[in-house]
Amino acid sequence: MATTEAKPAALSPSTLESFNTATGELIGAVPTIVPEEVQGVVDDVARIQPTWAELPAKTRAGYMKRAADALLDDIDEIAKLLSAEQGKPLTEAYTMELLPTVDALHWCAKAGPKILADEKVPMTQAFTLSKKGRFSYEPIGVVGVIAPWNYPWSIPFGEVAIALMAGNGVVLKPASLTPLLGEKIREVFEKGGLPEGLIRVVHGGGRIGDALCRSSVGKVFFTGSVDVGRKVGEVCAADLKGSVLELGGKDPMIVCADADLDNAVSGAVWGGFANAGQTCSGIERVYVMREVADRFVEGVVREAEKLRLGNPLDWDTEIGPMTSEDQYEIVCDLIEDAVASGATKRCGGPAEVPGLPGKFVAPTVLTGVTHEMRIMREEIFGPVLPIVVVDTEQEAIDLANDSEFGLGASVWTKDRQRGARIARRIESGMVWVNDHSFSHGACQCAWGGVKDSGLGRSHSKFGFYECVNIKMNAWEPGLTRDFWWHPYDQTLGDAVRASAKILYGKGEVRAKALREGMGPLLKVGRRTLQKRR
Repeated sequence: MATTEAKPAALSPSTLESFNTATGELIGAVPTIVPEEVQGVVDDVARIQPTWAELPAKTRAGYMKRAADALLDDIDEIAKLLSAEQGKPLTEAYTMELLPTVDALHWCAKAGPKILADEKVPMTQAFTLSKKGRFSYEPIGVVGVIAPWNYPWSIPFGEVAIALMAGNGVVLKPASLTPLLGEKIREVFEKGGLPEGLIRVVHGGGRIGDALCRSSVGKVFFTGSVDVGRKVGEVCAADLKGSVLELGGKDPMIVCADADLDNAVSGAVWGGFANAGQTCSGIERVYVMREVADRFVEGVVREAEKLRLGNPLDWDTEIGPMTSEDQYEIVCDLIEDAVASGATKRCGGPAEVPGLPGKFVAPTVLTGVTHEMRIMREEIFGPVLPIVVVDTEQEAIDLANDSEFGLGASVWTKDRQRGARIARRIESGMVWVNDHSFSHGACQCAWGGVKDSGLGRSHSKFGFYECVNIKMNAWEPGLTRDFWWHPYDQTLGDAVRASAKILYGKGEVRAKALREGMGPLLKVGRRTLQKRR
């Protein structure tokens, strides 16, 4: 995830402005708070949350469906706000953010009650046969969500939806570049009928995010840079509360010699350049087999040059502006460093769009890159696709794993078994064969990474488990007392030793234990019928 967030100007010490990324025009403003006020907001949500948690899961599911209806009612308005405030093309606002969240609400409503239902724990050991057990999934209380600016709708929305479905209240801290979208998330749920105040939105920059982590929230979902994510994890750990950290990626794409090249080229162009490359799971490194490298590179360059830059509110725009000037500077610097270090820029680079003062980078393809270059080590977070030619499958795997990140990866081959074999050897939280990154839009799929890409998972049943306390509940009828209770003596020791060999031994070991242990076992058995020692 990107490591920078511009500092929007303030109308007053208590107001945060939001600007159109393409035109620079003021869109709106939101009130901010100071860190000392954050705990009060959390306390307010905590007072409302218990009533929400008492509702049956199926009833909460009904609210999720009504929120989906409210989102559909406002979908065009929100799409335009997404394009203006964040900068992604209007089509991507629908395909990459809005449609997935409508679907996520329906999935939460359908799957949530089943996932959150009490789960029977089989008691199959000989010494537990009289007992019964179940897992119950109880709300944490109040969950904090700290959102990024690159997917300011779909990333926090899915986390908020699952937290609410699990019976929690939520305090959402949107990115300072996209505050209006954070407010819209709250509005959608409240229009769906959720109690007012169950979800609160707080603004005010990084200090507010830090205060949220230090507050009494029971868990924090954070999406952002590695450095900030580590601090979030440390603060939460100090209070013995959990955190889910999605900290970005450097996703590799491996193109095998038998890949469908037309499909692989199309996948590389979309995976590398969608959302102007500002995607944590975007393709940032390509390793292509030498046999097909020339044709692949030629195809990627050809298709990259076709992509249209422009106002993201225009339907035919395919690449919008960078969301912030800071991120634009990072991307340009990485391109310049790569070229200075020996890479060849085949197309793209910084670009101007007539009539728009926004910061644009045209889709950029680099060849001749090496792993010693910064562009292959650092997260680019822009529309840049470095391509490396490799000679073997093993070389591709080794290079793919040569990264501090491990979010996603993709393998492109017609051989399903080869794809599965390579996928197993890639160090990442997700691997897609002949596709890339689509599963974030399918809420039943887990999302998260390994190494510096973070900890924990969002979405799926595992995302629900992150939002609950898992309680083990056991029941014993009490007809006898447990054999391992006092008094301790050799009879008990002999009986336990014999039991282990009878239950888990084989052949003569088991037969001998039966012969020698029967006496102690009978004595201990009679003892368990006595309620007093």
